[in-house]
Amino acid sequence: MKTKENFPIFKNNPELVYLDSAATTQKPQIVIDTSKEFYEKNNASPNRGVYDLSENATKKLNSSRKIISEFINSNENEIIFTKNATESINLIANGIVYLIPSKKDEILITEMEHHSNILPWQSLAKKLNLKLKAIKINENYELDLEDARKKISDKTAIIAFSHASNVLGTINPVEELIKLSKEKNILTVIDGTQIVPHKKIDVKNLGCDFFVFSSHKIFGPAGVGILYGKYDLLDKIPPFNKGGGIVKSVSLEKAEYLPPPEKFEAGTQNIAEIIAFAEAINFINNLSFKQIEKHEEELYNYAIKKLKKINNIKIYNPEKNSVPLISFNLENIHCHDIATILNDDKIAIRAGHHCAMPLMKTLKVQGTCRISLSIYNTKEDIDKLIQGLEKAQEVFKQ
Repeated sequence: MKTKENFPIFKNNPELVYLDSAATTQKPQIVIDTSKEFYEKNNASPNRGVYDLSENATKKLNSSRKIISEFINSNENEIIFTKNATESINLIANGIVYLIPSKKDEILITEMEHHSNILPWQSLAKKLNLKLKAIKINENYELDLEDARKKISDKTAIIAFSHASNVLGTINPVEELIKLSKEKNILTVIDGTQIVPHKKIDVKNLGCDFFVFSSHKIFGPAGVGILYGKYDLLDKIPPFNKGGGIVKSVSLEKAEYLPPPEKFEAGTQNIAEIIAFAEAINFINNLSFKQIEKHEEELYNYAIKKLKKINNIKIYNPEKNSVPLISFNLENIHCHDIATILNDDKIAIRAGHHCAMPLMKTLKVQGTCRISLSIYNTKEDIDKLIQGLEKAQEVFKQ
C-alpha cells in the first residue's frame, strides 16, 4: 500500500519512523488543503447568515454530517459534532440520567478503559450514589466473558466499554456484550476511538445505544469528535451546553429547544475541521477497508514475529483479535528510557501508562512501550524499531 507520499510530514521528516498512530494519526495532504481552503475561500459561520458564504458553509456542514453518518451507517440526525471522543462521553454521562430506569443502581465498565471512559462514569456514580464495577481481563489480555456475565445484571443501568483497547490492542466481543445488555434493558456506550481507523463499523448492525470516536485518530484534524446516539434516546436528553443555535424560541422565562442534533451543538462549530474530517473519510473510502486491513494485518504479524525474537521482552497483547497495536516492556529498562533512545534515531513510540492507570495496576507495571501501526507504515519501519530496541538493550547492558 503506497500511501506514505500522501502524508507531507514524511516528506518534511524523511527519517521519521512514526509508530504512535493510536495517539494521533498523521494527516494526508487533502485534509490539510481542505482546512486551508475553507479559511482562504469560504470562511463564514454556518446557520447564521443569508449571504452566500454562510449558506455555503451551512451546505458544507450538512454534507459533512451526511458523509460521516454514512461512514458508520447511522441516520444524519443521530450524528452530533463535539470537540473529541472525551467530550462525547461526558455529554452522554451528563444526560443519561434521564434515561436510567428506576431500581437500576450500577454502572459497568472494564479494567482496560481509557481514563476518558472511567472518569465521567466515576463522577456520575458518585453524583447519583450508584455502584461502579469493572469487568476483569484474563491472562490472554482479553475480557473475561464469564466475569462479564456475572456482573451484567438487572441492577446494571449502563455498560460503557472500548471497542478496542488503546493499550492491549484487544478487540472486545462487542456483539456479545450488547446482546447480554439488551436482555437486561441496559444502556450501551461504546468508545470506538481505537477501532474506527482499522475496521468498518456499522452502528445499526451493532445495535449499540451510543458510539463515540475522534477525528484526529482517523486521519482528520484535531478538535472534532463524533457522538452517535439512537435518535429516540437523544431526543429525551436535555442539552449539555447551552447557547446560540440550539433553540426555536427563547424568552426570559423559558426556551424551546431544537431537535437533535442541533440542540447539542451550541455555538459556532469547528466548521473548517469538520469539513476536513469529511475529506479524511473520503480518503479512507477511496482506499477501502479491505486494503487497509490487509496491509495492517501483514505489518502487525510481521511486528509480532520480530518482537518475539528479542530477548527479555514481555508483550501485552492477545496476538489474535487485535488492532495493529502492541504494548511491551524490556526487562530492567524503564519504558521512558526506551522511548528516549528510540527518539535519538527518529523513531516515535508511546511510553507510559497511556491514560489507563487501573489497567497498569492489573498488569502490575508502571507503564509500557506501545507501538501502533497505520497505513503509512512499512516493514522497514519495524526493522528500524527492532534495531533501536537492540541498541537500548546494549546501552543498558553497559
